Amino acid sequence: MSTVTPHAPASLPQVRALFTQWLARAAEAGVALRAPPPEPTTCCGRGCNGCVWDGFYAAADWWMEDAQEALTPAKAATETQRR
Repeated sequence: MSTVTPHAPASLPQVRALFTQWLARAAEAGVALRAPPPEPTTCCGRGCNGCVWDGFYAAADWWMEDAQEALTPAKAATETQRR
């Protein structure tokens, strides 16, 4: 299985793909994750300082770090069960 890194993605399609990968890994490991952050719907498109998209990408990064932490003990338990 490939490793999914929890670092800031470059684009919205990449974020969506990473969310899907993390959720699939969690389902495979039997670990429940909280829902990923919702995509913003209120961006005005003017490049504001503190844009809602900045907050979304920060929340997405934090969610992926949280998912990685939740899956780390699950991965160790799964490997132990296979032995």
